[in-house]
Amino acid sequence: MKRFLLALFLISTFTIAFAQDSVKIDGRLQPLLKEFFKHCEAYGIPYHTKLFQLKSIDISNTLPLEEGSVVMGMVKRNDDHVIEHILVNWIASVDPEILKIVAFHEFAHHFLDYKHTCTSCDEIMAENNVSYFNVAKDWDNQVHQLFITSPVYLDMQAKISAVNMVPSP
Repeated sequence: MKRFLLALFLISTFTIAFAQDSVKIDGRLQPLLKEFFKHCEAYGIPYHTKLFQLKSIDISNTLPLEEGSVVMGMVKRNDDHVIEHILVNWIASVDPEILKIVAFHEFAHHFLDYKHTCTSCDEIMAENNVSYFNVAKDWDNQVHQLFITSPVYLDMQAKISAVNMVPSP
């Protein structure tokens, strides 16, 4: 029995270790992802399952970088429209604040189920950001708004409200 339990423990340990290595994460984005996850925890938003749906979170040199057509970041989906890759354009890494904004934007697409909030404005989830510097100056408020207006958070709040409205017997 002890051998069986030991074998089971070792198998589960190796399985967990292998699963954790299954998402390729660029080291330059790792600290930002950790910061994003701290916010997820603060707002009670689960992220673990969605993390392991991904194949990579990476800085890319293949995203368009032409005058009038710069893609700062994007998510790539599989044939079933499930996000598998989060990509950030290498040009965003020129400025740490821009990198943070672009990374949070792309993370929010996957982990918070966001679509764009506006076409062109000063928000993290803008399709085209008017000024990354305005967003950076208002960072704490921007992050707070990002989380409390996210589809995942609003859905959680609606479920909590529905449960609280059920009359007790």
